[in-house]
Amino acid sequence: MIGQDAAIELLLVSLLSDGHVLLEGVPGVAKTLLARTFAAALSLKFGRIQFTPDLMPGDVLGTNLFNFQTNQFALTRGPIFTQLLLADEINRTPPKTQAALLQAMHERAVTIDGQTYDLGGGFMVIATQNPIEHQGTYPLPEAQLDRFLFKHVLAYPSRDEERSIVTQHGHRTTMPTPAQFGVEPVATLDDLTAMRAAIENVRLSSDIVGYIVDVVRATREHPSLQYGASPRAGNMLASSARAFAALGGRDYVIPDDVKVLAPPTLRHRLVLAPGAEIEGLDADKIVAQILEQVPAPR
Repeated sequence: MIGQDAAIELLLVSLLSDGHVLLEGVPGVAKTLLARTFAAALSLKFGRIQFTPDLMPGDVLGTNLFNFQTNQFALTRGPIFTQLLLADEINRTPPKTQAALLQAMHERAVTIDGQTYDLGGGFMVIATQNPIEHQGTYPLPEAQLDRFLFKHVLAYPSRDEERSIVTQHGHRTTMPTPAQFGVEPVATLDDLTAMRAAIENVRLSSDIVGYIVDVVRATREHPSLQYGASPRAGNMLASSARAFAALGGRDYVIPDDVKVLAPPTLRHRLVLAPGAEIEGLDADKIVAQILEQVPAPR
């Protein structure tokens, strides 16, 4: 992956924080390849759902079908029964189908005909979507956006990065598979469980806790926002800051960890006021303003 270091870092932080990631970008910036390559580096069961306008919730979750040989209903499991799920172009399907992921993302379980089925501790969603302004897309419900730990926007590569991409991939027109690059699993579910347990021991001082809370609460008081971030955002920001600190070789969180992770953690949780766009503001600019205004602990 050329020029996507930030996306890779956020995927690692999300994996260690037991969170989900939403990747947004125009077609052709390697969103799907990034998710598939990330999955190939893990010894987790991989599943993919290609979201389309005619996809139904039962196509995601599965359904109980009557077996005439046994005279009983049997569950036909949908693609959500996996460990690492690629929800490709999630905003190509209507909200009722998008909502099929709500329980799975929050509880790591799904309920079908009154019966709850556990998805296991390794369940993670990497969703991709095209920008909302593109034709044939549906905005994700706020409740579902709030369940994503990060929303990362993949920008176009720089000129030098694009030259490297064309040099490396210019001899093919189809997307290569991770196996063609020699990508092999380097971690198992037991490894991830141990790493997540270790990250829980990363120190989060009371001053940093107060800083996280103040940043989240400031989104609810900003005049350009109609709705701010939920309390879940504070928990997720704290958990991801621990993972980010550990990846940096530290067993304690510093304010800069919070500042780096605040934009991808908050940008999809904010609802702009009607006049904000007229003033040229967006979620990232507002988060930047808040980080400048809220004093960080020393």
